[in-house]
Order: sequence, then structure tokens, then C-alpha cells
Amino acid sequence: MLGNRFSQFTEKPQSTFDTLFELLQELLVYTSGDMTEAMDWLNQLDRKYQITTPEYGMGDFIQELKDRGFLKDDEQEGGVMQITAKMEQSIRKSSLDQIFGKLKKSQQGSHKTSHTGTGDENSTDMRNFNFGDAHEQIDYNESLKNAYINHGIHEFQMVEDDLVVVEKAFKSQTSTVLMIDISHSMILYGEDRITPAKKVAMALSELIKTKYPKDTLDVIVFGNDAWQIEIKDIPYLQVGPYHTNTVAGLELAMDLLRRRKNPNKQIFMITDGKPTCIVRNGKYYKNSFGLDRIIVNKTLNLAAHCRKLGIKITTFMIAQDSYLQQFVEEFTQTNQGKAFYTSLKGLGDYIFEDYERNRRRNVR
Repeated sequence: MLGNRFSQFTEKPQSTFDTLFELLQELLVYTSGDMTEAMDWLNQLDRKYQITTPEYGMGDFIQELKDRGFLKDDEQEGGVMQITAKMEQSIRKSSLDQIFGKLKKSQQGSHKTSHTGTGDENSTDMRNFNFGDAHEQIDYNESLKNAYINHGIHEFQMVEDDLVVVEKAFKSQTSTVLMIDISHSMILYGEDRITPAKKVAMALSELIKTKYPKDTLDVIVFGNDAWQIEIKDIPYLQVGPYHTNTVAGLELAMDLLRRRKNPNKQIFMITDGKPTCIVRNGKYYKNSFGLDRIIVNKTLNLAAHCRKLGIKITTFMIAQDSYLQQFVEEFTQTNQGKAFYTSLKGLGDYIFEDYERNRRRNVR
């Protein structure tokens, strides 16, 4: 008896809505969540590249966004369109796909991915498949049973919602604080450094929520001062007219990690420059010229304190100046952490690779 045949999956042509939706998500990150500005850019792109059709116009796209729950009219703001929590989550998933998806597809040995090291042994717990899960974790017997139940025998098909994953038995959890520099230099010299940093933060948060739900991620930003932001607020993050108070960022990161009960704690710091500001005697002490030893020494003292507490700091330096690298080397040596000197293009690869590597080291 001839069994069911599985035909090769062929990707369907992208719809006009999907094309516009991908562009809109990118533009919302660049415009820090300004829907009006993003739509203005989208209309300009449409006029230039003729994305819409006589059958599907921009008005149809906006209405479909509302029907699907991605947009709403804010009555208190005179009916101005506002993005919803569903749109914010979609932007995070898009960032995850852009960054982590590239790592999954790379050749063996070029990147550390989720295919190995996700746990020590199988547990009896099962859950639905999430983006980023390794194929070795899929329980194909249960998945096939779901497919037969959901779609029947005569019109058999298997989709992502049918897949079931066997949970790994992890021995530990990890708490991470992601520090993002929002000083003015993050948009200076014609280079947008804050947008890639925002994308990485969104992608990392989505990865942890879906694949490592027991891990924690706190996101903080630092300029003249430092403050924590919610994951949902990352798309709205903007650079300000600030100096770089790395000390304030580290102090807040350490305070957040003290509250976490996980035994494994780490800090990821994305920055493009040296520390140029601290608070001394209740006032800002600033110096943007060279390496000010008063500021640097206080920063190094905190790096050493983190080392004593078992908190490793990984610095992602997105600048190539030699004297800046000299500071990062001194900072890294003091903490016994790690440093990566990376371009904006490789920022996500480095962070995801290091997060996975650190987590495997902690788990085993």
C-alpha cells in the first residue's frame, strides 16, 4: 500500500501586504516608533518602486493592519494611528529572524548555534515548537499524531503548529543585563549605530522569551545617567545629547542582577566610545577629551567589583580608534571578561554567538 508522499516545499510569492509590512517594520525601528514618519517614508518608497497595485492600495494596507490588530486609532490623540503590542512583538520577531536566522543557516564551525548544547538530557515535558528550537528536540511521533488529528488522513499536511518539542533538562539559568550606549556619538559622523543596537536588543529579548523562558533579560540605556527600559519600549529608543556615563550603567546593571536569584549573571555592553562622565559630589563631572583618569579609574573599580561578584562583562565596541580599544582592553583585563571589536553589520552575530556559548558553559 502506497503511503503518504511529502512534496518539496516551495515558497509562495510574497503578497503586497507582506512586502509593505516588512518595510514598515524596518521603518518603525529607524523612526523610533513614529508611525506618521514611517508611513511617509513608505509612501515615498511606494511611489519610487510601485509596490502597491491597482487592486491593492495603501489604504487597503492600512485597513488590513487595523483588522489584524497591528494598528489602532488613538481617540485621545485625535484619531492618530498608534502601533499596538502585537506590532511591537512582530518587530521583535522580525529582528530575531534577521539576526538569529542567519546563524542557523551558516555552515558548521562558522557560528555556534542552537543545534547543540541546548541541554544535557531529555525530560518528560513537552511543549509547542518555537522559532529557534533545534530540530533534534522535535518529537516526530507526537508531531505526526498532531498533524493527522488537525488535518486528517486524506488531506495530510504538517505545519509548524503541529510540531511538538521535548524539553531539555537544564541545570541552571542565566540572568543577562544588556547595556546600550545612547550618547550623542551613536549617531555622529553619518553613521547610525543606535538602530542596529536596538535590533539586537529586540532579537535577544525575543530569543530568551521563546527559547529560554527561565532566563531573564534586563535592558538599560546610559548617557549622562542610566535607566531601565521595558522590552516593549525598545523600538522607541532614541539617542540624546548625552555624554557617556558608563559608571551609572554598571551600577544600575549590578543592582538589577543583585535582585536576580539565578546563579549565572552577565552584562553585555554595546558602546562606541570611552566613558566621559560621572556624578561626583552630586554634580556631573565631564571630560570628552582623551582618557580622563578620574572617570576611567572609577569605571575600572566597578569592573573589578563585578569580577568579585562573579559577573562577567562582555563589551561590544563598535568603534576602531586605537586609544578607545586601549581603554576596552584595560577594562576587560580588570574584569576578566571579554571584548569584541565589531562592525555594525556583525554586531548581532557576535552577541548571539557569545550568549549561546556562555549559556552552554553555564548549563554543563
